[in-house]
Amino acid sequence: MIEIKNLSKNFGSHEVLKDINIQFDNGKVYGIVGENGAGKTTLFKCISDLEDYDGMIISNPNPIKNHLGLLLTEPFFFQKITGKEYIQLLINARNIHIDDIDARNIFDLPLNQYASTYSTGMKKKLALTAILLQANDYFILDEPFNGVDIKSNIIITELIHKLKDLGKTVIISSHIFSKLSDTCDEIHLLSQGSFVRSVEKSDFSSLESEMKELTIGTKIDRLGLT
Repeated sequence: MIEIKNLSKNFGSHEVLKDINIQFDNGKVYGIVGENGAGKTTLFKCISDLEDYDGMIISNPNPIKNHLGLLLTEPFFFQKITGKEYIQLLINARNIHIDDIDARNIFDLPLNQYASTYSTGMKKKLALTAILLQANDYFILDEPFNGVDIKSNIIITELIHKLKDLGKTVIISSHIFSKLSDTCDEIHLLSQGSFVRSVEKSDFSSLESEMKELTIGTKIDRLGLT
């Protein structure tokens, strides 16, 4: 369980997050949607204890950073570290021993190759594999489906279902609404640093329609396509 109370975040005079109050329960998958710049990634970094903030984040178990796997949109890798060494580094951080990392390579990655030479999708799959092998209680996945091939997207979707079955807390951001519909129990709309709408699965289609209307409006007609 993660409970956020009155969380705000400023960068100088710019308020990025404004009085966020929300609870993420065990065994549920939450989608966070919003336009670019709405504050999604900043919120994820605050939860992960990578950013200072005002307010409170309560978790059980605690401290949250010792039990959370964060998948960033663009994972960082040292220049001279292989895929296998990266996984080993992350599982060592949780004092986890795995005899045969190659056997856990479900995305068929070239683990003996430098991770910095991977494609965008391969980097994302490597980072995801590593945090999964850490046996975390919480998972934050920032755009996990972007830049990843169709086969791997299917695997990621099933992994999210498996994490839910295991009682994990999973928070996802994605601009691919169909993926959120396939995986999430609730979707929360973040706009200009505040949650403005929260819906359960039965209302996902109405939220998608509203978001399309707000996003598209008359913009396509204005192009005057013939």
